[in-house]
Amino acid sequence: MRAQAYARYVALGDSQTEGIGDGDEQAGWRGWADRLAEQLAIRNPQLRYANLAVRGRLAAQVHAEQLDPALALRPDLATVVAGVNDVLRPRFDLEEVVGHLEAMFAALAAHGTHVATLTFPDLARITPLARPFSGRVTALNDRIREAAHRHGVTVVETAHHPVVTDARLWSPDRLHASSLGHQRIAAAVAEALHLPGSDNSWTHPLPPLPPSTGLAAAATELRWVAGFLGPWLGRRVRGRSSGDGRSAKRHDLLPVSR
Repeated sequence: MRAQAYARYVALGDSQTEGIGDGDEQAGWRGWADRLAEQLAIRNPQLRYANLAVRGRLAAQVHAEQLDPALALRPDLATVVAGVNDVLRPRFDLEEVVGHLEAMFAALAAHGTHVATLTFPDLARITPLARPFSGRVTALNDRIREAAHRHGVTVVETAHHPVVTDARLWSPDRLHASSLGHQRIAAAVAEALHLPGSDNSWTHPLPPLPPSTGLAAAATELRWVAGFLGPWLGRRVRGRSSGDGRSAKRHDLLPVSR
């Protein structure tokens, strides 16, 4: 299938689309959406790109805060990726989350936008403590596929490939992709959009690591609980979000610089 030469790409979502895990606060966050925009710009150097994603946002917030600004930019390509923050909340309403995602799919598609979205990996394969959320992720993925089919949305199937839960594709917090992970996500979306030069190499496994001792694995788990899980739970208890007071990094359609 011949790929379209997109002219206006807008990314909607939460921290993964913002690019957390690929860069830092000082130099800035890059992320898979930035990387995808760079690939799109190879085919069309006149591409303009906006990234409206903000860390910590729930699906309802992405819908309320980002959809109208996205429509105002009249994109011919949009990515909509949200729902994981909802999955991690004590009270998870699948119908509500999917309703917000489908509303965004429908609104963008009705304006002639080609929309792409992702399925999510089983969080328990990244950290065993996330096992209670596995059923939620599976149900969300199934409903994303159904909603996407109704509106002609491209679904990037990352959930089925074992490599997506390789620890090297994830940041130390186990919530955000690493630079390598963001690179693989961008490659997955590029393949789904049939961009020139894209292929399924993003699904290939990484070289095996030497086996870890039980003591080393236990120490790693303790560091993660102290350094990341504890602070995350603390924010939940206080009703805080990592995105409080933050706004999108690219409000407007701007040229892509590599």
